[in-house]
Amino acid sequence: MEVISVRVKKEIKEKILKYSNKVNWAEEIRKAIINKINELEAEENFDTVLEKLKKASWNVPKGFSANILREDRDSH
Repeated sequence: MEVISVRVKKEIKEKILKYSNKVNWAEEIRKAIINKINELEAEENFDTVLEKLKKASWNVPKGFSANILREDRDSH
């Protein structure tokens, strides 16, 4: 594992120390970082898919959706 450091205000450090017997701060910080990374990667993936969809060629004839829905409805 690698080590990183974070600066916090003195009041925050005092509270961290106060609750250090109840909270594994290193684990909580790791989880927060991982969650943020996952969120950012999801955004990137969404943007990539959106760009690909914008560039995609959609040659769907006019009325296609309505016709398909009508066929599906009539088949039941």
